[in-house]
Amino acid sequence: MHRPKFKSHAVLSAIALAAVLTTGCSTDTPATTDAAASTASESPGPAAAQEQLAVVSAPSGAATPTAVADGDGGGGAKKSSLKVASYDRKTGRAVITSRTPTKPTARPSAPPSTTAPADPSAGASASASAGASASAGAPSGPSAQPPVAVGDIIASAPAPGAPDGVLAKVTDVVGAAGNGGTAVETEPAKLNSVLGASKAEGEVPVDPSSVDVKPLVNGVKVSWAKTGDLHFGPEGAKLPLGSLRLDVGAAIATAEGAPASAAASVEGFVQLAPEVAFSYDGSADADGSDASGTTAGAAGSATADSTADSAGKGTSPDGAFLGLSGDWASKWSLKGRAAGSTDGQPIRIPFAELHSDPVIQVGPIPVVVNLDLTCYIQVNADGKVTVDVEQDLKGDFRVGGSFSWAKGWTPVSESDMTGEPLKTKVTAAGDVKAALGAEATVGLYGTVGVTADLAPYVRAHADASAEGSADGTGSASGAYALYGGVDLTGTLNFQLTIFGTPVFQTKIPLGALHHEWLLTEGRATTSPPPTKSG
Repeated sequence: MHRPKFKSHAVLSAIALAAVLTTGCSTDTPATTDAAASTASESPGPAAAQEQLAVVSAPSGAATPTAVADGDGGGGAKKSSLKVASYDRKTGRAVITSRTPTKPTARPSAPPSTTAPADPSAGASASASAGASASAGAPSGPSAQPPVAVGDIIASAPAPGAPDGVLAKVTDVVGAAGNGGTAVETEPAKLNSVLGASKAEGEVPVDPSSVDVKPLVNGVKVSWAKTGDLHFGPEGAKLPLGSLRLDVGAAIATAEGAPASAAASVEGFVQLAPEVAFSYDGSADADGSDASGTTAGAAGSATADSTADSAGKGTSPDGAFLGLSGDWASKWSLKGRAAGSTDGQPIRIPFAELHSDPVIQVGPIPVVVNLDLTCYIQVNADGKVTVDVEQDLKGDFRVGGSFSWAKGWTPVSESDMTGEPLKTKVTAAGDVKAALGAEATVGLYGTVGVTADLAPYVRAHADASAEGSADGTGSASGAYALYGGVDLTGTLNFQLTIFGTPVFQTKIPLGALHHEWLLTEGRATTSPPPTKSG
């Protein structure tokens, strides 16, 4: 029983204490030493705190480190001097190089004995025997092992043949390659195989100077500003730091039968300061339960991923988020009588494509984010109304996908924008809606995770009535209203399973966000009815 044991220990402790007091503290007997070691090993230590990883911008170029997680499950990923010299996504073949071409052995040589032998001849014999044994069995220096082993996980910034970065598990070490590299076979890995049980959260601005801009129409001008290197927009407009600005002026289809004076066009600029939002929480238990012991079901139309991840943990994270956020500003005008929609669909004119592969540093791990944006003009009109309107719009947005064991994958779709009219002139009756928007895709290591379409717009609606008399004279009057608004749509894609979360079978809509506000209203000018000739 427990109580007699407790008393027995108390008696033994008293005897041990008396012995210490009698003999002094300078000498530890084997019994007391063993007892102390046993007590220390049985005492539970404090629970290990979950490691919090910083989320920051990674150093650019060759300074961006590579991370490697050992395939033996000996811990999380660590910074490494390894580099991916080349990579073939189709075959998974890669060449790995290292500043240190050999991998040290795990077993160091035994230290020399410092105990003098009692018999010199016996000592010489034993020394010779030990030397022979050491020369035959123990390596004299680092063994010529490859820099990586089967099962290792490699996370790398963009590399030759891998513009979207590399996140892969080594499945076979082929052998030596040129320039001192090692050829390996790989297969795709998942983020939880390198992030493990850690936690990370942060938003990293996208360097506007790193964005590749491809104009699709004539007249597109690009301006940007970042710390230490300031570029000015058209007419000397100074940009906020971190901003990318695109100015565009484009003619659009004019309604059939419209006079030359009603030629339609859109002109203005859109200004973005995008940030990548990333979070990860690896605190889920191996059985798929969170820290409170709650086990998740098939939430968010997800089915459990039955395969273990690349590190052999077989565990999905407790939470994850990937998204895009930032500030938005635009000032643009719509003039003329735009053509009606094509086959019932708005007329969309892409005017620039933007691409960037920002690398965010999550602790020691370089996480490569793939960002694509297509900026466009979209017009939906009935071909009846002629307008000359201008809007100044400012605000922010946040789109992405959020995962938790309680809810599965859920969309995030937010926008807070306001606008004011700078010019308003509406002629005749009809409807027109024009947007200056951007379609964005955000992914990791070459896989698309979130697609979003952010479309701030201006809409004009006019009603008119006419009165006539017998002599053919008459008058016409009408009312108009000018609205500003924003539409935000998109989807989550199944490739977000790169986090190591359960897969979902279909794309999940972000959920349409529609917000509209009145800019101004007034009386429309209309042409009088034609006068009858005598």
